[in-house]
Amino acid sequence: MKVKNWMQRDVITVEPDTLLTDAVKLMHKHSIRHLPVVQGKEMVGFVTESNLRQYFYHQDKDKLTVSDVMIVNPITVNPNTSIDSAARRIYDYKIGGLPVQEKRELVGIITIADILAAFIEFIGLLKETSRIDIILSDKDGNLDDVLRLIREMGGKIVSVGMEARSYKKKVYYIRLEKIDVYPIAERLEALGHKIVSILE
Repeated sequence: MKVKNWMQRDVITVEPDTLLTDAVKLMHKHSIRHLPVVQGKEMVGFVTESNLRQYFYHQDKDKLTVSDVMIVNPITVNPNTSIDSAARRIYDYKIGGLPVQEKRELVGIITIADILAAFIEFIGLLKETSRIDIILSDKDGNLDDVLRLIREMGGKIVSVGMEARSYKKKVYYIRLEKIDVYPIAERLEALGHKIVSILE
């Protein structure tokens, strides 16, 4: 999954000489918390609700412009950055959104909400799905073979997650499009795999 498939392309922006008070009004009007600062198509800075908050009670707040308070070198991503990498940057830097740039041109913005939507779609939480949680056999514990068998039995795989338990047995969470999973589970158990749980 790439940022370009999930970013917002119609971005509300401001210019460096925009008054701080006008920038705040713009954020409230559009219910947003981030404003890229642009000159032409080039992004020259970034302001966020949290970094503006410290100036709300400044004695000269009515005279301050965006250029007085903007982040000059914000953390950014490009359209081909993976969603995983964008999520990691947001987590590492404790920020709520990332401007998306191609060269120095602003082409979009991606926020925590966009990334969450991408992950929800990826793991199929909003679809009707079934799930098999399985510990692979020590003797024949090949995940590819398990997934192949599921497909052969009519299962359409939405996502596969994994958790390593303390006793070093990996539990695989195999989410499928809605299907009767019991015949699949029985076949997997017959091959020596341990079914931890089934969700229909």
